[in-house]
Amino acid sequence: MCVTGGGPAGLVLGLLLARAGVEVTVLEKHADFLRDFRGDTVHASTLRLLDELGLGAEFARLPHRRLERAVVSTDSGEAIVADFTRLPGAHREIALVPQWDLLELLARSAADEPSFTLRRSSEVVDVLRTNGRIAGVRYLDRGEEGGTHELHADLTVACDGRDSVLRRAAGLKPRSFGVPMDVEWFRVPRRDDDPANLLGRVSAGAMSVMIDRGSYWQIAYLVSKGGDAALRSQPVTDLQDRLRRLAPWLGDRVQTVDSWNAVKLLVVQLNRLHRWSAPGLLLIGDAAHAMSPVGGVGINLAIQDAVAAGRLLGNRMRAGRSVTDGDLLRLQARRWVPTALIQTGQRLAHWAIIGRALRGHALGSSGLPLPLRILNRTPLLQALTARLLAIGPLPEHAPPWARRFAGSS
Repeated sequence: MCVTGGGPAGLVLGLLLARAGVEVTVLEKHADFLRDFRGDTVHASTLRLLDELGLGAEFARLPHRRLERAVVSTDSGEAIVADFTRLPGAHREIALVPQWDLLELLARSAADEPSFTLRRSSEVVDVLRTNGRIAGVRYLDRGEEGGTHELHADLTVACDGRDSVLRRAAGLKPRSFGVPMDVEWFRVPRRDDDPANLLGRVSAGAMSVMIDRGSYWQIAYLVSKGGDAALRSQPVTDLQDRLRRLAPWLGDRVQTVDSWNAVKLLVVQLNRLHRWSAPGLLLIGDAAHAMSPVGGVGINLAIQDAVAAGRLLGNRMRAGRSVTDGDLLRLQARRWVPTALIQTGQRLAHWAIIGRALRGHALGSSGLPLPLRILNRTPLLQALTARLLAIGPLPEHAPPWARRFAGSS
């Protein structure tokens, strides 16, 4: 088995397959995981999965922050839109942990399994074909060995993200849904007396999301789709002024964003493949369905895909049966439902809130908008939105043969 992409989905899938006794190789194009990830959320369903895999206690020792509520602030006041403390089960929060720490934890655990191999500095460049089927990949070793190599596999799983090399090589094209925004990411120092948790700020013509990372705020500043060039044509002080108007309490700290080099652009995509597989190939996570950053659910959804795939593939291979094209279609049918539901919710948020705000429409100039007023007054709805964000419509569980409860929290 070949898995391309050493992100959360690829490593979770590799770990599950290795615990099923399947020979699995994960190819990761980078030499390490020390990169500036922005999707550092670990949702409640993933925390529960780590417990099932026996990794909960080790994860708890990693430095992390707990998000217990999501709050939206408009010019007319604040509203709690999700209260994670009302979630069922042991984990009533979303954890914020540097993604490289999570990936190293998964890689270390998988390395304990004799059938698991992680090849770093291995960039997949093409697929191999035999009799009309994808039979593995061709990859470039950027490490000490160097050169181009081939890895043959009965099944290849693409976990290589929204710009998937394997998806392109297989000739698969996703259906794209229009999005109204792109996102500028940067950091601003945080003080102990600042607000806590996840803070969304919406005003006419501007919107940002501020994520509490302890010593700093990780800020997503939204711009109209394709608006990055116009923004960067102005001095960076223009961005500072915009941010100061949105969050006056930041004060002079906005001046720490003193260069456009400190601001990273995320070109937002929202798309979905009609078919997530081809003969010999399965695509999951962003390779099959790129998510909007709304709700921060992309990583969680990709991990749930990986768990479902690991259970299906592991069960069949443990029983000595080969994986059929029909099996891959059944897996897609299972994961299509939560994916479509979440993407529909994101599209509604794009239309009803984000697009209107970025076009300059006042949201709640004479009071909070009706949906926010209802949410703020209804704890039951706050619990429902928390469940949709932190657990999802169809959470997946580790298969029995992959579970290790000893030492979990």
